[in-house]
Amino acid sequence: MSAEASGSSGGNVVTVSGSAPSFSSHVGEGKADRSLAGSKYVKLNVGGTLHYTTVQTLSKEDSLLRSICDGSTEVSIDSEGWVVLDRCGRHFSLVLNFLRDGTVPLPESTRELEEVLKEAQYYRLQGLVQHCLTTLQKRRDVCRGCHIPMITSAKEEQRMIATCRKPVVKLQNNRGNNKYSYTSNSDDNLLKNIELFDKLGLRFNGRVLFIKDVLGDEICCWSFYGEGRKIAEVCCTSIVYATEKKQTKVEFPEARIFEETLNILIYENGRGSGGMALLESGGVSSPGVGQSEEEGAGVGGGDRRVRRIHVRRHIMHDERGHGQQTVYKD
Repeated sequence: MSAEASGSSGGNVVTVSGSAPSFSSHVGEGKADRSLAGSKYVKLNVGGTLHYTTVQTLSKEDSLLRSICDGSTEVSIDSEGWVVLDRCGRHFSLVLNFLRDGTVPLPESTRELEEVLKEAQYYRLQGLVQHCLTTLQKRRDVCRGCHIPMITSAKEEQRMIATCRKPVVKLQNNRGNNKYSYTSNSDDNLLKNIELFDKLGLRFNGRVLFIKDVLGDEICCWSFYGEGRKIAEVCCTSIVYATEKKQTKVEFPEARIFEETLNILIYENGRGSGGMALLESGGVSSPGVGQSEEEGAGVGGGDRRVRRIHVRRHIMHDERGHGQQTVYKD
């Protein structure tokens, strides 16, 4: 398609070749003499950004763009037939794609997403406005889920756990508490535990409170709480003898940690009492992988115990094939 402009007395007549009929505009008045309803194609100049589309696309939603096409809103048209819209054209391609497809990927940047929202509100595109608002709310919820309280004292921890109505997962991570050197894979496993903590925090956002303790005695230990009391604990560290020196070994029992996280969901919304039998039946770990110990007396005559899971390897060998004896920390 091509546009041809020819001069005429009192203004310019713009003819769009093809099936679209001609329409005229007066430069002095800057207003369209007639609607674009009979036209098939429209040329738009949005803040200096040029777009070529159809009247059908612009008329898909009840919006400012439709009112421009049916003549109910007057617009400026330049001498070359471009409909001039005094807006920033940075996101107008996204606006057009939304009209074409009914949906559109939104920018990752919150600032750019808010800019798109402003444009959608200006053009009165309610579908795109709602899409932007929903996406913004989801991202804000995720940001809230990423906020992890950091424990600074034992009293703060007790108060936080006792007053929280949600199940609680605590990761105690104090790498500086180690007295010995680490085994070869310990640093990687320590990072894997931290990454899993962040992933679980996002996955169970709003359902579980995740807190981090960097001042405790353990190098890497997971604790799980329901109804204000500890339900289970997964200790990921042990002391091993490699030849004549001691070393600290950090494990990454991902399946066990994930299982215990699912278990405490029973305590969501005060449903913990009905789920005790299921929790107790899930406290035995696989042979050779971990050991589960149940400790603690019941409160008020009830049998309430804490499952303590310690990752273990019965026989380990160093790089030279020498056997290692594992000492388990209780």
